[in-house]
Amino acid sequence: MSTSATDGRVRKGDRTRQAIVHRAADIASMEGLEGLSIGRLASDLEISKSGVFAHFGSKEELQLAAIGAAVEVYVDHVVTPAMEGPAGLVRLWRLTERWIAYSRDRVFPGGCFFFNTAAEFDARPGRVRDALAGAWSGWRALLIAEAEAAKSRGEAHRDLDTAQLVFEIIAFLEAANGISVLHDDEDAYTRAGTAIRARLLSAATDPEALRAPMTE
Repeated sequence: MSTSATDGRVRKGDRTRQAIVHRAADIASMEGLEGLSIGRLASDLEISKSGVFAHFGSKEELQLAAIGAAVEVYVDHVVTPAMEGPAGLVRLWRLTERWIAYSRDRVFPGGCFFFNTAAEFDARPGRVRDALAGAWSGWRALLIAEAEAAKSRGEAHRDLDTAQLVFEIIAFLEAANGISVLHDDEDAYTRAGTAIRARLLSAATDPEALRAPMTE
């Protein structure tokens, strides 16, 4: 077999795998990771069950791959667009604004992928739970790093409890996602944004630096 033919098969296989894991992430955001099945994915993507199974040796491997795909989508939609400019309160604000847009615009059809799937596995030890916990911990650590940078730059009060601030921010975001999905209530995002802005203003040494509206 020629090298070009082999390369073509590899590229096709990669595209198929990507299609499977992204569809799996969409389904999991609505029906949970336990809702994934080889048959459902094969039907949705119009490929054979053996074609799906060839890429994953087990349901757990499929679940882990879906989490990995969801992390990539999350980074693309939430983290990367917010990283312009110096670290600190403005970047922290941008991250929360991007999270609200990610959930509100239904990047995943079921709202935040991690909010929905974490509830399935939070009390179930194993690799899937560890992957979900790792993704959540990475998000929390990023927010805390921005809050700590704000303290170092003199943008936030020196006695600010950054872990408490981030706990409250995440609580507001997750409440907005849950209320919006369950009650079809778009106002939840506005309320979350208002609450987060007020909390950041109270933490800021110069509130005027945060009063300008953020740009999308």
